[in-house]
Amino acid sequence: MMDIRNIFFKYRGITPLPFVILLIVQSDMTRWGLISGLVLAAIGELIRISGVRVAGGRTRTRKVGARKLCTGGIYSYVRNPLYLGNVIIYIGFALFAGGPWVFYLMFIAMIYITFQYGMIISLEEKTLADLFGEDYQEFKKNVPRLFPRLTAWQPDKTIERVSWNKVFRAEKSTLINQCIFLIVVLIKEIMVHKLHVI
Repeated sequence: MMDIRNIFFKYRGITPLPFVILLIVQSDMTRWGLISGLVLAAIGELIRISGVRVAGGRTRTRKVGARKLCTGGIYSYVRNPLYLGNVIIYIGFALFAGGPWVFYLMFIAMIYITFQYGMIISLEEKTLADLFGEDYQEFKKNVPRLFPRLTAWQPDKTIERVSWNKVFRAEKSTLINQCIFLIVVLIKEIMVHKLHVI
């Protein structure tokens, strides 16, 4: 029988769709929401890009595992920077869209995202512990899952970073999906609410 955690991992790119659709349906933008939402989404994406810059295209895999353990760069502050970035992006999108249900949706999304990422992270942690043994246990002991440390765990560690070209190639689909969401919300605002926030 397939471990449910594998299902969450495999389909992690599409599971937020119901949340995104609800955000669009109930959206009603405000100037404050537009600005704060874009700022948060940009911060979340910068966190993701920092993770991809160290881990490379390995973050786009459908199979749990890694050829090497990433512990430098942003990974010396938080073990799961891409998931942390996603959480911040979702909050930013909710604020950007606005609407009467926005805070309820944010609360529901946070519960669901916490559950989904909890399942995925527990699967990844088991796999990484099997692959990297004591090295991973030491990393896990010193670097938090989702709430970053204030100082780097290994500040002097030399790390290899992938080229910006590879970073943006790996992040291309994520960036396209974000742009589509923002454009759809803006089009709805223009058609329904005449974009009264501008």
